[in-house]
Amino acid sequence: MAPLLPSFGHCSRHFGDSGPAGPDVQCHMADAARYHRLQLLLTLLGVGLSIAYPLALVLTGGGHGLAGWAARVSSARWVQVALVALALGAGHAALTLPLKMIRGFWLPRRFGLLHQPLPSWLGDQLKAAVIVGVLTLAAIEIVYALLVLTPLWWLVAAAVFIAAEIAMTAVLPIWIVPLFYRLTPLADRGLRDRLLALARRAGVAAVGVFVADQSRKSRTANAAVVGLGRTRRIILFDTLLSEFSPDEIEAVLAHELGHHAHGDMRRGLLVNGTLTLVTTGLAALCLELGVTLLGLAGPGDPAGLPWLALVTLALGLGQLPLTNGFSRWIERQADDFALATTDNAAAFVGAMERLAALNLAERRPSRLKEIFLYSHPALDRRIARAEGARRGASSGWDAGRGATADRGGVA
Repeated sequence: MAPLLPSFGHCSRHFGDSGPAGPDVQCHMADAARYHRLQLLLTLLGVGLSIAYPLALVLTGGGHGLAGWAARVSSARWVQVALVALALGAGHAALTLPLKMIRGFWLPRRFGLLHQPLPSWLGDQLKAAVIVGVLTLAAIEIVYALLVLTPLWWLVAAAVFIAAEIAMTAVLPIWIVPLFYRLTPLADRGLRDRLLALARRAGVAAVGVFVADQSRKSRTANAAVVGLGRTRRIILFDTLLSEFSPDEIEAVLAHELGHHAHGDMRRGLLVNGTLTLVTTGLAALCLELGVTLLGLAGPGDPAGLPWLALVTLALGLGQLPLTNGFSRWIERQADDFALATTDNAAAFVGAMERLAALNLAERRPSRLKEIFLYSHPALDRRIARAEGARRGASSGWDAGRGATADRGGVA
């Protein structure tokens, strides 16, 4: 059978000496444009399905049907809540699975980004679904338990969710990441010492440098500094080690260290905590409204779960420009930190170019798309900012030489 799409993704595997506008970059941009157009279409379809599904249940009284079924199964309220939540989650998973497979597996393979076998990919998806499902179910049970206990349930729930976010950050590198990657200590002692020295200069304590076997799944490259306190560690994709020079690896890591040096977790918690308070507060008002509109027995009626899901999704979508705008702001600061800490704009630009090629990044998204969907500044903006810093440093050096020469002439 002829493929539905031609094979893409191979032309941008390496950069030659063709320059910024040469054929390698042009080929990469053509691939990226096609890839991201298709990804955007699939994303919009997924969002549409995610809205239509609970909306259909709300309009048809499906929530009452699910709640009635759960009540026949068990008289325990927490069991009823769990059954309705699991039924809703299973229906959503079944509805969106085809899109998820196309978007997360088939399309990246067609463009050469992914080479992970389907059984392994499905295994990763299952593990992620279990983790997200357990956490989501726990959050729903907490909300519905608090609805019975206090009219300020939304305030208590927000505090619990913020505490859970902190705990998840701490356990991420020791419990979650090893479920998806084999982590081994970096064998290159010279590079390890160099990166740990960089972390010390940045004022960020790390227990070690570890390598994740990303090449087993994909060609994409990245680095991260994950964890808190004694769980904080540096993680490098093995694809980063194989494709990037030590200077470029240092530039990528310096950006990640910038987040920790700037206290971005604290700032993120402040922003997310505020938005969580707003979200839970508005959800409380909407649940009260749902009692009247949908004939619920009360805000804690499990039949209102489809309505709560719809409200939560709508509030989350409405917050996207704000959360992504905040994220782009701290990402720009992390870029500036990397440039100042390494004093090597050329390495930073080289790293960005290589990341663009390996990750098939969209270099110039529309401004509207960037505002709503991008957590990082557009790649060309990041490179232009770094190039500006490099020219500024060069101009400053040249001006210094001129001033010295003038002073010498006067003397």
